[in-house]
Amino acid sequence: MLNLLLSILSLGNIIFSSAIIIVALSLFLYLLANNFRNSVARSFSGLLAFLTIIYTGDVFLQRVETFADAVVWLKFKWIGIAFVPAIYLHFSDALLRSTNAYSRRRRLAVALSYLTSGAFLLLVTLTDLVVRDGFFFPQAAQFQAGVLFPLFAIFFFALTVWGFYNIRKAYKRCLTSTTRRRMTYLAAAFFAPALGAFPYLIIASFPAEFSPPLLLLLNLLAKIGIALMIIVMAYTVAYQGALAPDRVVKHNLIHYLLRGPLVATAVVGLMLSVPTVERWLGLTRETILFATVIGAIVTLELAINLAKPWIDKIIFWGDREDLERIQEIDKRLLTTSDLRQLLENILSATCDLLQVQTGFVVAPEDGEWKIETATGPRELVRQFLGAKNLTQLVGEGGANAHGFIAGDGFWLWRLRAKSREGVIGVLGVAARTPEPALSEREQKMIAALVAQAELALEDRQLQQGVFSAFEQLSSEIELLQRARGKPRYVGGIASERVEDEVVASSDFHHAVKDALDHYWGGPKLTASPLLQLNIVQESLDDYEGNPVRALRGQIARAIETLKPDGTRSLTAPEWLLYNILEFKVMQGMKVREIALKLAMSESDLYRKQRIAIQEVAKTLATMEEQSQGKGAGNGTQASPDERG
Repeated sequence: MLNLLLSILSLGNIIFSSAIIIVALSLFLYLLANNFRNSVARSFSGLLAFLTIIYTGDVFLQRVETFADAVVWLKFKWIGIAFVPAIYLHFSDALLRSTNAYSRRRRLAVALSYLTSGAFLLLVTLTDLVVRDGFFFPQAAQFQAGVLFPLFAIFFFALTVWGFYNIRKAYKRCLTSTTRRRMTYLAAAFFAPALGAFPYLIIASFPAEFSPPLLLLLNLLAKIGIALMIIVMAYTVAYQGALAPDRVVKHNLIHYLLRGPLVATAVVGLMLSVPTVERWLGLTRETILFATVIGAIVTLELAINLAKPWIDKIIFWGDREDLERIQEIDKRLLTTSDLRQLLENILSATCDLLQVQTGFVVAPEDGEWKIETATGPRELVRQFLGAKNLTQLVGEGGANAHGFIAGDGFWLWRLRAKSREGVIGVLGVAARTPEPALSEREQKMIAALVAQAELALEDRQLQQGVFSAFEQLSSEIELLQRARGKPRYVGGIASERVEDEVVASSDFHHAVKDALDHYWGGPKLTASPLLQLNIVQESLDDYEGNPVRALRGQIARAIETLKPDGTRSLTAPEWLLYNILEFKVMQGMKVREIALKLAMSESDLYRKQRIAIQEVAKTLATMEEQSQGKGAGNGTQASPDERG
């Protein structure tokens, strides 16, 4: 019974040591990928890296059989153990600096702590002063304390306590309830990684009467707590410097943990359990291993996908109704392909009902009639549209008794909006007979098909209005996210720079878009607020004192900066934004022509066009800042009590 208990506890320790490695490494990569520019995230990533080293050594130690083999991994663990106190102080200093509390003395202390940690690591590697020959048990292996180990213990816990003191100072500098709450989470979890990294068995020297099951149980509980506290700390750090909304950060992190570390830990746990199951089932280890890994990955991914709606409801409990509306809109939006397919189905059903082969649906665009879909010979459709003034035809008088307009071999149905005030399209099919003739059943069925086509075209118009409104809102949203991404701290409000918000303001973005739309003339160019830019005023002499021409020249210069090196290509991704701007702005081509030339859909072109306009706005803003002599941002001064 005791052996079974020891086996279970040993297996649990290996699994949770592996879990800590997986969680720490996963979060290390996540923070580097998403928050690399933030000093708090970078320093916390260092802590995760050292914890990964410690618990990697711990896993391998549980696989060795002699103390001679254990020495290599015990010294490997000390790479992390030695540097944990230094990285703790570094992390707390970065957190304090994020609240605008700077100190030269604290920065110097961080540098000295790294040097001291390096010195202790050298002593462990090359001498017996810090640690010396130890002991080996199947459940534990550890060095014994050397003469300088008490000095290291003082160094370790002094820096850890100092780091916690810095966290408390950072908490007091927080102004909002959100930042205070996150700092509380950080303070509550702060000690766990350090307490889990310190080699207590060196002090205990593992006396013979010490109970192995109790030791393994305490280790197991400690590892479970450390894994949870690492996640809590990473959850708090993930918000540092993030411009995305809080809900997006929370959603991305939680689903990353579920699909990455959770799945990996479960697979590792099952793999480590294979030898036991192998004896029970009498199968080869490879057979069970392959079946276990494949089954675990597929099952867990399916379970996470099925649970995703419920997980999101829990994560976003306060915003669940708004998010459900957003998800519903996403499901119901019609793309260009969706609309074309829907109209094709309606037109095909109409032609099948009337037993004709040619038909079309057209909608007005830029003063012309655009073919949305057609069946049968397209040349007949083009000839009819070219020969007839469709606007005049559908606008004359009313329809015949059968509900449509007959003209030149086609029967036409007006497609109207719900308000019935305007024609938003025309459905036409080849005339079945020289004279209009529809049965009562055919009239009812065609009326239903026409209503569906009207609804589809009207929904498309409404969506275009939504997209247009979203385009206008996008710059405001970006500005709000910038403002939201800057937590407010004591002493930080008065010294914050506002140039970034001014440059990225919605008015500036809209002015750039209007100037591009009226590049070759128009009130949005001649009365543009961009005429007051320094880069325009300074270049007036080059354009004979004409501010409109000067602005046009600066816009052309900004567009030219987006031009890649090398030979021009219409298909290479790096040329896409420049090609769109050059065709639309410089050559004045229509959207349809540009989409055809670049071999892309119009909806995709609109999306890329918005990005291109944003790039021009950023370039003009950079040019303006350079002309005003704006260099690096003003440094924030340390408070008197923080100066070294």
